[in-house]
Parts: sequence; C-alpha cells; structure tokens
Amino acid sequence: MSFEPMSQRSREGRDAAERVLVRVVRHYGARPEFVVLGGLVPELLCSNGEILHAGTLDVDVQVNLEIASGAVNAMRLERALLNAGLSPEPNRNWCWGTDEGLAEPSVEFELLADLQDEPAGAMIAFDQCGSLGAVNLRGTGLASRDFEVHRIRAEVDGVVESAEVNVAGLAGFILAKTSAAFSRRSSKDWYDIAFVLLHNDFGGPAAAAELVNDRFGDRVDGLDTALRDLWANFADPNAQGSQAYVRQMRSVYPTLNSTDLAAQAVTAVEMFYNLIGHITRP
Repeated sequence: MSFEPMSQRSREGRDAAERVLVRVVRHYGARPEFVVLGGLVPELLCSNGEILHAGTLDVDVQVNLEIASGAVNAMRLERALLNAGLSPEPNRNWCWGTDEGLAEPSVEFELLADLQDEPAGAMIAFDQCGSLGAVNLRGTGLASRDFEVHRIRAEVDGVVESAEVNVAGLAGFILAKTSAAFSRRSSKDWYDIAFVLLHNDFGGPAAAAELVNDRFGDRVDGLDTALRDLWANFADPNAQGSQAYVRQMRSVYPTLNSTDLAAQAVTAVEMFYNLIGHITRP
C-alpha cells in the first residue's frame, strides 16, 4: 500500500481512483479474482451515514486469489493494466501508475500478496508476465478470506461505466488494516480503522467485533500482537492513533470538536478490542 500523506487524500483523488479501477476491470473483461483493499473500501462499508471518508489516491488490491488461479489470470491482469494506461514504476513491479494526463490527480494501482512461503516485504514475480508483480505484505490475505461483490461506477471518457469487483468485507478489512498498521506505523491506517469502526453500516464497533468472531473463528494466528498494538495506539485521547483520526477528520470537517473526536476513537477501538474473542490477554 502506498504511503501518501493523509493531507493529499481528497474526493477528487477518490474519483480518479474509481475511474482507474473501472478501466482496469473493463479491460480485464470479467470480475477479477483480486480483492480491493485500502482507501476505496471505507466509503463502501460506511455508505449509510452522513460522514464521508476522506478519500484516497490509490487502488490497493489483494492478489492471493489471482495468484492461485495461475499464469493465465496473471497475464490477463497485466494486459488489463497496460491497456488501461498504467505502467509499472522502476524497480517496483507491484506499483503501477497512471500515465500523464489520464487522471488528475495521478493514481497508483498497487498489488499486495500474503504468501506464507515468502518473506515479508519480498517482491513476488508473476509467472509468464513481463512486468507484473506484487509485494508480500503480511495480513493482507485476511481480506481474501472475507469479501463481498460490489458494483463500482465511474465516469470514464465522458460515459458512466460500472465494474463488478470483489471488495474486502468489514471483518477482513479491519484485520488486514490492523496488520498493516502494525507493520508500517502509517497514520492513514489508524484513521481508516477508527473511521470504519465508528461509521460502518453494520452497527459500529460491537458489530465489527461480532463479524470478526463469526468470520474468523476463535483465533487468527499471528495477529494478537497487532491487535494489542492497535489498542495501545488508541489507549487515550493523545495516543498516535487517536490523534491521527482527529487530524484527518478535522481536515474534512474543520468544525468538529477535537476532544469529542478523540474520545469517540478511543471508545470505538477499546470496545472492539474487548469484544473480539481470539485475543491472548497479556
């Protein structure tokens, strides 16, 4: 996933990211096996409320299912990216960018794997592809274990088009984001987690915990440390996670009260943490 500063997130960026995703799926020719994960997802999980997510500048996709489908799918995805006007960044075959003038602002399309037989952070090359690859990011595979089909609409070349895509479900998104936040300490991850816990369409942090317990059973191996770290980063209103949520919310809604926002984030994460059933207590 990319490391863009949260201040660069915008509605315009989200619109551009949606256009890129729709173009890629159009050239793919069917619903791809990849699962959309990242900044496009919160608004889909929180569609019924009045508070809007800050947006994104990238399209993150989890590709474990694409890899499992073999070289034919990989070549099909590479052709779709190329035909949609994207190209790989030098020495980063997992990160594809839009060509100059195709989208404003520019958008990155990032491919994330979670292969247990490869080291964390390893670059994965796709068989029989010229340039296509993925970065091995631990925890992202959880999104491929809990996803739903969504139809994304965007205006492409003056025409409104739609694309059917797999999108991370609430449980898969929260756990994958928690793992990512632990590994890279990114403010945007903490904001995304708190936002989705508070504003999701399923009923808030308690509903999110219930879905995690239902979809992932009694335990998710290797995730206890990341979940405890999430709780620690929202342990009080001045913690890193709490303040990341406050800063981003106020950049979109400057009239909101900082003290109230921090308290809401602390309460949401604490409730979620206390209700999930597979934590090994210290």
